[in-house]
Amino acid sequence: MPIYQREIRKRIEEKLFQGKIIVVLGPRQSGKTTLSKAIIEPFKEKGQYFNCELLDIRNHLVPRQPELLYQKVKDYKIVVLDEAQTVENIGLILKNFTDTYPQIQIIATGSSSFDLANKINEPMTGRTYEFMLYPLSYKEIDSENLNDMLTFGMYPGIVSANLNDKLDRLQNIATNYLYKDIFNFEQIRKPVVFEKLAITLAREVGSQISTDRLAKILDTNKATIERYIALLEQAFIVKRLYSFSRNLTSEIKKSYKIYFLDLGLRNVLAQDVISPEIRKDNGKIFENFFIIERLKFMQNNGHYPSHYFWRTYDKNEIDLVELNEGNIKAFECKFSKENKTSSLHKFILIYKEAKTHLVNKENLAEFLK
Repeated sequence: MPIYQREIRKRIEEKLFQGKIIVVLGPRQSGKTTLSKAIIEPFKEKGQYFNCELLDIRNHLVPRQPELLYQKVKDYKIVVLDEAQTVENIGLILKNFTDTYPQIQIIATGSSSFDLANKINEPMTGRTYEFMLYPLSYKEIDSENLNDMLTFGMYPGIVSANLNDKLDRLQNIATNYLYKDIFNFEQIRKPVVFEKLAITLAREVGSQISTDRLAKILDTNKATIERYIALLEQAFIVKRLYSFSRNLTSEIKKSYKIYFLDLGLRNVLAQDVISPEIRKDNGKIFENFFIIERLKFMQNNGHYPSHYFWRTYDKNEIDLVELNEGNIKAFECKFSKENKTSSLHKFILIYKEAKTHLVNKENLAEFLK
């Protein structure tokens, strides 16, 4: 499989050996193991990788006994603890180790924010640098085959596969990895409802969400729908985009849309793996693609703006509003090239300080590279 140059790597390497744990979160199969091994490779025999799912490693990860882990890693300068979210009390273990042996750099990776982040953040306050590794970005792939990206998504193993294998690999991820952390670490009393919800959200990507309507469709209650959506987001399957409003009476407030972090998985769940050139919803698919790629682009470059959508009751709508240090950018996405939209005109009349952009296939790179 090709080795992709991950943009976030440089930012991680700049934070090494500053007396803090490096935490790399991200979806399963997004390339965390490959990236972490690449980071320690220059250290040769002074770098080592450990898989925390193996019993031998877990036996050395014991709360309040940092010397046990030290016996395993004492000959190294930098070590990777992969799948750290599988270890109970991992935050306390790493806190004690770092406080006792600060000379050894730890990189801990995990595939579920609700688990690894929660386990680490409380005991590790002020002791971590946290990074998010998404599937490959538009810039990292550096390909002109946009249709493939919109159809099969951006997971490294999918991008590098030949055309005949792409769908099989996507279905394997959806079947064996997609819900693994959620089902392992959370009590899901209605797994059938959970999976049906993910499928329903996939089919309604980019639409405003009504939890009342979803509860009725899936024959459950609103609280269950809200909890399951939160878990899907914490497991890096979906991203919620909330409505942008400065309290104008014409603006829709307290609403959100759902987008999928990977379109390939979205398409598999929706049983809708076809070329965007012939699909009726290619506008929504392109919208999902740009929003997630813009999020990757900003975070890979060390920027963390707030992202929203904007809509008025008279149906003016902006796909993405980016608020960064007081600056407002508005993006309207069109799969086919168009010169203008009335919504951008309406938005700039209300928010005169904003910069507006019409995004299409031809100018996409301008906003993602």
